[in-house]
Amino acid sequence: MSRPIARLPKAHLHLHFTGSMRHSTLVELADLHGTHLPQALLAEWPPRLRATDERGWFRFQRLYDIARSVLRTPSDMYRLLREAAEDERAAGSGWLEIQVDPSGYAARFDGLTATLDLVLDAARTAERDTGVGIGIVVAANRTKHVLDAKALARLAAQYAGRGVVGFGLNNDERRGRALEFEGAFRIARRAGLLSVPHGGELLGARSVRECLDDLDAHRIGHGVRAIEDPYLVERIATQEVTLEVCPTSNASLGVVDDVAHVPLRRLFDAGAPIALGTDDPLLFGPRLAEQYEIARSVFGFSDAELAELARMSVRGSAVPESRAKELLAGIDAWLAAPPE
Repeated sequence: MSRPIARLPKAHLHLHFTGSMRHSTLVELADLHGTHLPQALLAEWPPRLRATDERGWFRFQRLYDIARSVLRTPSDMYRLLREAAEDERAAGSGWLEIQVDPSGYAARFDGLTATLDLVLDAARTAERDTGVGIGIVVAANRTKHVLDAKALARLAAQYAGRGVVGFGLNNDERRGRALEFEGAFRIARRAGLLSVPHGGELLGARSVRECLDDLDAHRIGHGVRAIEDPYLVERIATQEVTLEVCPTSNASLGVVDDVAHVPLRRLFDAGAPIALGTDDPLLFGPRLAEQYEIARSVFGFSDAELAELARMSVRGSAVPESRAKELLAGIDAWLAAPPE
C-alpha cells in the first residue's frame, strides 16, 4: 500500500516550453496549420532517440524544431501554457517553472520583447484558470553567439519580479562552454534571477563544475554526470545546489542505457538536493507524476523519501513564500495520511 503520487504537492522545475505540448495538441495544430509531421511524431510517437552523437542530437533538435513550428498564433501559445498547467495540476504540481528561448518565436510574434510579453500573459492566464503558479525561465542557446545570450539576459532582467524568475542555458553542451556565457549570467544574477544552466548531461562532471564555478548556478539542469566525481557531489550537497534530474529524458537520449542506470538513488543518498523533472514530455512521453513513480518503482523510494523529493523541488524553486508554505504543509499532510 502506498500514497497516490498525484496527490503529493510538488514543484516542477525542468520543463521546456515547446516540449511541454501534449502530443494530441501537436497533431491537431499541425493539421490546422497545414504542417507536415514525420512518422516519428505520428504513428511512431514517442520517437526513438539517441543524442550522444552529433547525428542523434541533430535528429532530436530537428523534431523539436518541427514541433515548435506548429505554434503559429497567440492562441496557440495560450493553449500550450493552459494545457501545461492543467497537466501539472493533474500531477499534483502547484508550481511550474517553464523554460523558453524567446528568439525561437521572435520572428513570428514581432520580436523578443513582444514574444516574452505574450508568454508572460499566457502564463498569467493559465495560472488564473488552473491555480498552478507559473514562473518563466528565459533560456539562452549555447549553440548561438554569446551576444545573443547577453541580449536575452538583459531582456530577462527587465522582467525580474514580473513573471521571469530565472535565466538558463540549454542545447548541446558539447558546443558551448559555460565560461563563454559568464557575462550573460552576471547580468541575470544582478537582477536577482536564479542561475539555472544545463550541465552534466552529454558531458561529464567537468560540465557541472563549470556551471558552479563560472555561472554561480543555483540549480543545474540534469547534472547527473556529477556522480562521476564524489568530491563534486559533496560540494553540490554542501552548497545546496539543486539538480533537476529527468530520468525518462536521460534514458531516451542515451545518457544512460536504461532508466535504472540514472544515478538518482546515489545522488539522493549522497545528500544532493534533487527536483525531478520531465524535460520534454512531447518527445519522451511520461510527465511529472511518472517520474515520481519511477523513483518509487525502479529506485525503491519510500513515501517519506518521495515527500523529501517534493520538498526539495519546492526549496529549489523561486516560488513565492506564501505558496511555498502551502506546498510544504500539503506535503506533510500527504505523508501523514494513511496509505491507500
